[in-house]
Amino acid sequence: MNRVAEIELQTRGAVARALGGDKLRLFALVVGAVLGVDLLTKLLIQQNLHLYQQVPVIGDYVRLTYIHNPGAAFGIHLGDYSRLIFIALSVVALVALGGMYWATPAEDRVRLMAISLICGGALGNLVDRVRSPQGVVDFLDFGIGNLRWPVFNVADVAVTMGAIFLALSLWREEREDGGGRG
Repeated sequence: MNRVAEIELQTRGAVARALGGDKLRLFALVVGAVLGVDLLTKLLIQQNLHLYQQVPVIGDYVRLTYIHNPGAAFGIHLGDYSRLIFIALSVVALVALGGMYWATPAEDRVRLMAISLICGGALGNLVDRVRSPQGVVDFLDFGIGNLRWPVFNVADVAVTMGAIFLALSLWREEREDGGGRG
């Protein structure tokens, strides 16, 4: 076999491994689960609560509060074009995460899980932004009295967990690379 044919076979094998097998299964399973749970919980909230309704779950500490967030995390709002800006930023983030997925070896389960969680959460909130000018449906409300964390949703939890796992994965990689330099 000549060198060109050998390289072509290796490339096909690498592409097949990246697109198939355990790597894609893990990604699809996590993204699908996050997206499914996020959309289902938002639908249940919209069908069973009216806007701004608060339902205590654990006293005043944990409650369901149905709101729409037209901005980003912590209610960040960028004016009349917030919706379009956050849709565009979500798409850019998903493209960047796609590149990270492609570059991540199948053996790096922590990083793959992190990327998958972030993608699933980003897709969940993107669906809300695209379908409604009101913004993202939020409903998880934690706090004590008037000291409350901003209301959030399942997608936000997935993005946050994914970001933490991704930071830990990158930190671990940096430590391993730095430790080998001597």
